[in-house]
Formats: sequence, structure tokens, C-alpha cells
Amino acid sequence: MTDHPQPVRPQSTRPFETVLDSRHPLTVFDGVCVLCSGFVRMVVRLDRQGRFRFATAQSPFGEALFRKHGLRTDSYETNLVLIDGVAFTRLDSFVAVMAELGWPWRAAKALLLLPRPLRGWLYDRIARNRYALFGRKDACDIPSPELRERFLG
Repeated sequence: MTDHPQPVRPQSTRPFETVLDSRHPLTVFDGVCVLCSGFVRMVVRLDRQGRFRFATAQSPFGEALFRKHGLRTDSYETNLVLIDGVAFTRLDSFVAVMAELGWPWRAAKALLLLPRPLRGWLYDRIARNRYALFGRKDACDIPSPELRERFLG
């Protein structure tokens, strides 16, 4: 039996209703992490319809969303992904994004066949060592003019 990505339950949605649009999935990511920024660049390239929106976790908006969903704001060891008002973190956020991109990327759902404790352990090993493995930038990238409208906060 397959496990489904587990959403994170928000504490309140009022302050974000005017900015968030359910037609546009949102990824909040560690903007100084080379791996995380590379993932965003990949999503931008694969998102042919331009649906996804992005925010860095270091931005006031991203940090507020992390707090709202009970995530640490002193260490951004996960992406926060909001799709149709549902929040996903850790490996579930990756699977949810890939599923939204359609075939063949939807095949990433196969990761859900791994037991949740194993998925969590694998994700944590990469997340905690991401700077050592992939590098860290001194500052968040400034999006190109074409991408600027897709960045919030």
C-alpha cells in the first residue's frame, strides 16, 4: 500500500490570503543553498505553463510562511510547498512538486513506496549536509526580469 505525501496543517491563513493564489503552487526554499536553488531552476525549466511561484525562506514572506506552518526559521532544512492550499515539507514537498509537473516527472511518486521513516532518514541526511555536499552562496540570487513576477516576498 502506498503512502501519500503528508500535508502540514497551518495555524492560520488570514495574512496570506491576498498574496497566495491557489492556481499557483508556491515553493518556499533556502535561497543560499545551491541544491535548493538548483531545484527551483529545474522547476522553472520544467513548468511550461508558468504556474509555480517561489519565495526564499530568508525573505520576510518566506520566513512568515515557515513560522505559520510550524517550521524552524533559524535553519531552513526543508522546502515548504503549498499546492491547492495544502502544505508539504521534506521529501513529500519534492514528490508533490514533481507530481504537479506531469508525466514523466510524476513518476517521482514511486518514492512514496519507501517507508516514511526511511524517507525521513534519507531526506534528513541530505538536508543536514546540503551545504557541505552542494555548496552555499553568500546571498540569495536575484531573479531575472522574466522570473521576477514569479517570486513573492
